[in-house]
Amino acid sequence: MTRIASHRGGTLEFGDSTPRGFAATSLMKLEEVEFDVHPTSDGGIVVHHDATLDATTDIAGEIAQMTLDQVRAATIRYSAGGHPLTLDELCSIYANSHVNFRCEIKPGVDGMPYKGFVSRVVSLLQSRSMLERTTFSSFLLRSMDDIAVATNRPSLWLVSPPVLRQLGQDAVIELSKAHGIREIGVHIDTAEAALKKALLDAGVEFGCWAAHTTRQIEKALKLGVKVFTTDRPSLAIAIRETFRAGGAR
Repeated sequence: MTRIASHRGGTLEFGDSTPRGFAATSLMKLEEVEFDVHPTSDGGIVVHHDATLDATTDIAGEIAQMTLDQVRAATIRYSAGGHPLTLDELCSIYANSHVNFRCEIKPGVDGMPYKGFVSRVVSLLQSRSMLERTTFSSFLLRSMDDIAVATNRPSLWLVSPPVLRQLGQDAVIELSKAHGIREIGVHIDTAEAALKKALLDAGVEFGCWAAHTTRQIEKALKLGVKVFTTDRPSLAIAIRETFRAGGAR
């Protein structure tokens, strides 16, 4: 069965990385919640997509240069007054949920990995008994290497359309092998049966991200990808139920 991951807690339904979105996702009939993490200047770990607060909250600033209290003072747009969560708070929300974690390790504003950050994320998840329920991801090969050093938990390399186009599938497969990567995720619009077959034949599992529309969700299900992320988890659940019932178009 193709797994569903609620992207940033269902951005198009609840706002971007909001407390209400994460709480709602924890009760849904899906398998994973996808989220991103950044460090604060005083050692906090914040659940937020961008390296800055500028695009989705009422204040601006680079998270890594702000204290945790400063970050938490922000109000997320379209969040019913919600503030950015810490990773520790997210663990509390999902402690008794059947939904597992898909944690993306994000870079800083310079596009480079935060030094020593992965091990801190792993340690916190382990202390909250959530590490064994976490799959990690990153667009950066350096971060994928850091994840492999810090934990033996599953991880996947997110391959953007420009990278896939510039490198080609053969080079992506070779890089995956060279870095010990056993799963990749591509944008749903670049996902094709031939690419899936080439990766599976090479021993690399295949998933997708950014399946937000009905057409994109149906494509992911018809391809039989391992997992896809979506900003519209309720829609994805409904469409998957139709597929299960034999009503696929």
